[in-house]
Amino acid sequence: MFDKFKKKDDDAGGEMVEEKPQNYESEDNPVRESETRETPRETVNSDLGIGALKDKRARLDEAIDYVGLMIKNLKDKRTALEKEVEDESVDIKNLKEKLVKVSQYIDEERSGLQSLTRKRQQVETEADEVGNMINELRNKLSGIDKVVDDEGSIIKRFKENRPNSDSL
Repeated sequence: MFDKFKKKDDDAGGEMVEEKPQNYESEDNPVRESETRETPRETVNSDLGIGALKDKRARLDEAIDYVGLMIKNLKDKRTALEKEVEDESVDIKNLKEKLVKVSQYIDEERSGLQSLTRKRQQVETEADEVGNMINELRNKLSGIDKVVDDEGSIIKRFKENRPNSDSL
């Protein structure tokens, strides 16, 4: 707007000269009326800094787009983390189920071993009873054997003390 009052740097002594607008009419460049005239609205807009405001708005739009992209990236990362957590949760649940089964197996084995211990104790008790019966029977047989030995000795003495039937 103030371009027409610019100084011309030449030997003319630095006086202020009005410059021609760049949209001047020549044979090579016919100027259209709509191109050379500023509307009052455009003049007001440039005086008020509307162009700068529009530039700021454009930069803000870009910043908002960038922030939106950052938010999308964060959402993608969060989604990936949620998936990883879910996968880990499934793996841990599977491990927990396996551990529960192992625990049940251990309990069953412990119960089985306790049952086996009771059965072994019963067998040992029966074996002790059988051993006692054998000892009792051995003692009885020893008693019978002593009786048989004693009777054999009596018979032998009797035979020895008996007069010979040949001598008669």
